[in-house]
Order: sequence, then structure tokens, then C-alpha cells
Amino acid sequence: MRILGISAFYHDSAAALVEDGRLVAAAQEERFTRKKHDAAFPYHAIDYCLDAAGAKLSEIDHIAFYDKPFLKFERLLETYIALAPKGFRSFQMAIPLWLKEKLFQKSLLSKKLKELDEDVTSDRLLFTEHHLSHAASAFYPSPFEKAVVLTMDGVGEWATTSAAMGEGNRLEIFQEIHFPHSLGLLYSALTYYTGFKVNSGEYKVMGLAPYGEPKYAKLILDHLIDLKPDGSFRLDMSYFDYCTGLTMTNERFAKLFGAPVRAPDQLLTAFHMDVAASIQAVLDEAVLRLTRSLASRTGARNLCLAGGVALNCVANGKVLRDGKFDHIWIQPAAGDAGGAVGAALAAFHQFKGGARSVAASDGMSGAFLGPEFSQSEIERRLAEAGARFSVLNEDEMIEATAKALADQFAVGWFQGRMEFGPRSLGARSILGDPRSPAMQKNLNLKVKYRESFRPFAPAVLREDVGQWFELDSDSPYMLIVADVRADKRRTMSAEERALFGIEKLNVARSEIPAVTHVDYSARIQTVSAETNPRFHRLLMAFKAQTGCPVLVNTSFNVRGEPIVCTPEDAFRCFMGNELDLLVIGNCVLRKSDQNPALKQDYSSAFELD
Repeated sequence: MRILGISAFYHDSAAALVEDGRLVAAAQEERFTRKKHDAAFPYHAIDYCLDAAGAKLSEIDHIAFYDKPFLKFERLLETYIALAPKGFRSFQMAIPLWLKEKLFQKSLLSKKLKELDEDVTSDRLLFTEHHLSHAASAFYPSPFEKAVVLTMDGVGEWATTSAAMGEGNRLEIFQEIHFPHSLGLLYSALTYYTGFKVNSGEYKVMGLAPYGEPKYAKLILDHLIDLKPDGSFRLDMSYFDYCTGLTMTNERFAKLFGAPVRAPDQLLTAFHMDVAASIQAVLDEAVLRLTRSLASRTGARNLCLAGGVALNCVANGKVLRDGKFDHIWIQPAAGDAGGAVGAALAAFHQFKGGARSVAASDGMSGAFLGPEFSQSEIERRLAEAGARFSVLNEDEMIEATAKALADQFAVGWFQGRMEFGPRSLGARSILGDPRSPAMQKNLNLKVKYRESFRPFAPAVLREDVGQWFELDSDSPYMLIVADVRADKRRTMSAEERALFGIEKLNVARSEIPAVTHVDYSARIQTVSAETNPRFHRLLMAFKAQTGCPVLVNTSFNVRGEPIVCTPEDAFRCFMGNELDLLVIGNCVLRKSDQNPALKQDYSSAFELD
């Protein structure tokens, strides 16, 4: 039985294909269209999933959509009616769009599916509730026979926070918190207030938080959110404008903090860092209260997390260290893209009653579910793009890449199937030497073209993680933050402070400064030979040359662009930044060998993110 899952029309459209309960392919539409967070119907992602399965769309048994449009419209209409006449301008903009296409999404989906295959019939369409899709994406691929599932996001149809119990092939939501009260929207409101883009800049707030102090946490708890001991909460909506307005916050919100909304091009100050630290502290506390309450109430020893808030790896790390659950598993595509996976799995297990097989590690195949290219195809595509490259055998390629990294080169690394979800995990990655004090700044400013404060993640051999970090469990999807071990720490030297323009005397540093944040924390990815053997081999070779089993791992893109998908994407990105080396399959490309006429200009992309 084949089931296709689809998420679309809001942000991060995606498709996923399940065969007899096994996830075989998944991809986000943005990777093909090169439009970041693309919300359009995922034609290209669907085509890829069908190709990966060797099937036509008309051969798919069911097509599952990740939410229920009528319920979402009900919430929209009830909100406007309850708050009328406020929000009439927003109502005028939203309702025509809904009446034109979103309300009649079954017809719209049928029409678009027929464009792909005219033999597809609408009776194959199924719709799952948004939070059930999220919960299914977390529980069914997890390595647990039984677990409690916590979903937290902005909003689905009505739910913003939900708890479910999963056992075997059954999954049941037993508790919800409804719109407009939302941890995701609270965090997004502060994201907007600090000058970052909602639905894409929340991780910037998380990265900025360690630079500040949580001076405004009490202010937030006293005025913005009434947080109960069991984790339930209500927001004071008199400070927010997202129900019926065109912005996240209002003038009363700005007066509360004593400053206007930061413009995106305005300098970040200590005030903005303190606001970021404060909302992160409040989120940490809210999530901890929720998970402690669920552990006490259900007696469950396993926890699954999904929804956009589950991408907050700082909060995830605190839940893990809190110890109320023995094991935690987080869906790597926890946001809306992962809803495509959940919709397909929910259809198979919930609607069709399909049996569930629990994988030893998990059912996500390391999140390596996207397109891959054979060596001959890579060589052909690179040659047609005008690239100049040498072809090595695998041993030579691994050794040459490890040496380049040890020599402080920044390397583009393109291997195997593309990752599904927002993180690069060693298939479409930019790599660097974590021992270099200058690597973080250089990668941010000269390769990624983004803010210099942004931290980078360490990819570390799974067998060595406990020797370098205060973590001794799997973190394959870069979704857990933990501290660098005390015996690896040191403070920043005067030379390093001058390099970064930092006057503060005691800035956190370590033997791996490029992946150590200012509070000694790191967003860790553990790499195992089972899920990513070639990347594991590279880490082993780098360790043999340097004694360090860690590499800087960041997404293979520049600011404003999605992660690369094809060899051509990788070559264009390589020619548009200051990467020194590009390794695609067994092809090795040096920047100095390339035709200068092929240089790309990404300056227009800098303003898009």
C-alpha cells in the first residue's frame, strides 16, 4: 500500500511517500524551486517521491493532506466575529482568498493532482487534523512502542499545543490548548519585535539569547502569559495584534518594553539580546512545566516532540537533562514540512489500521530521504555547468577532504540523499575546522553572508560525543543543545576578542571555539556509521589527522537561499561565496581551478532572509 502525504499552501510545502508503513521518500518544495519556505503546491516534491518509489500518481492508494481547511476557516471566521469590528482590514484581505480557493481545498487539490496525472480520482483524498499530523510524524517513526507525544506550534486548525498517547499503531490526542493562546505565536511575536522574520527568524532569537540576560522574563510572565504550574497557559491578547491585525504586536506591547519594534536593518543592542534571553527563558520554563506534567499524569517513560516549537533545541536539551523521561525523540522535520510525513503515516496506521514496525534507531533513515545522484550523473552535470574537477577514489577523496579541513579550508560537502527538514546533516553541508578561532566569523561573513553572532553546530562521532560534550546519548538530527565538557573549556584570548570586536573579558571558548557558543553550549549532531557511513569516515579521517572527532557542520546555502539540492545548485553556491573546496561524490573542485567568468553574485539574496 502506497500513501502520499502533502503539506502545502501556508509555508514549507512538502511531500512524503509511505509504502506499507515505511517512509521511503520525502522532500520540501523549496529545494526544487529555489524559493525559500515555498508554500506552493509541491509539484516537484511529489514528482521526486513518485520517481523514488518507481510509481505513477494514479497507482497511489491514498493521498493525505496535513490539515482540515474547513476547521481552519471556522477558527478564522469565529475570531473575526468575536473581535468585530476590530480587524476589518485584515478580514477584507483574508476572506476573499479563503472563499476563492482555500475553503474549497479538496477541489483545488484534485485539480492540481490531475495536472500531474489525469487518472487520479478525488475519492483517494484524505484529510488529517494538523496536530494529529504533527503527532503522527513524531510517534510513528520513533523507536518507541509506547510514548506520550507533545506537539507545540503557532496554530493548526484550533490547537496550538496538544498531548497525545501513542501505543503500537494507535495514537490519540487527549489534551489541547487552543488559539489564540500559543507558545509558538508568543515566541514569534518576540521574533517580530526584535526585528527578525516570523516563521524563519525564530532560530536567530534562540542563537542571540545567550548574549543577553533574561531581564524581562518576569515582565513577560507578569503581563504577556499566565503560565500555570502544569504548563497550561493563557496570553493577554491586549498586547498582540495577530488575531485580526497585520502585525504580531501592537503599541501597548512596545510601551511595555519601552522601545519600538526593531527594524531589520537596525543595529542589535544589549536590549535586544536581553529580550531574546528573556523569551527563551520563558519558553524553557513553559516547556518544562508541560513535560513534567505529562510525565506525572501519564507515567510514560518515553517522550516524542513535534511542531515548530520542537525545533528549539535549547528547550529540548533542558527537557532531556530534566530527566523526567528516560528517552526523548524529536521529529527532524518538526515544522509544517513534517506534516506531510505525519499525514501519510496517520492515514496508513489510523485510517487503514496498518501494522507498525518499530525500528531500532528510528524510521527516518537518518532523514536522508531526498534526491541522490550517481557518480556518472554528477560528472556529467558538473561538466555541463562548466566546472573543473578531478575524480578520486573514495579513500583518496576522504583523505584529501580531511587534509583540506585540517588546513583551515572551508569545504562544501555533497553526498548521497538530501536531508529532509531544516538541518544539513552531512549530505548537503558546509564543513570547517572547529579548532579555528576565526572559523565561525569567516563562515558567517564570507561564506554564509549572514549575521556574525550566529553559532555553528558540531558534528561529532557518536562514539566520542561524551568525551567532548556533556551529553552521552544520540542526537542525530542536531536538535539537542548541551554544554562543552569542562575539561575542554577555556576563556577567549585578547587576540580572539580583538578578532571578534568583543570587549567582554570572560567570553566562553574551548578547544573547539568555532562550535562553542558564548555560554559554552553547542547544538550537537552525533554521526553514526550506520546512517551516514561516508560522513562518519570523514570524521574518522579528520580525527586521525588532528586528534579531534568534531567538524563544523552548517547548511550548504547562502543567506536567502534554500539548501542546495542538485550538483548544479552546489556549484553555483560554491561560485558565489568564499568556499575553498567543493566535494560532490568523488569529484573534488578547487576554487582556484574554476573559470572566473562563472562567478555568481548573491548580493541580491542578502535582504531576503
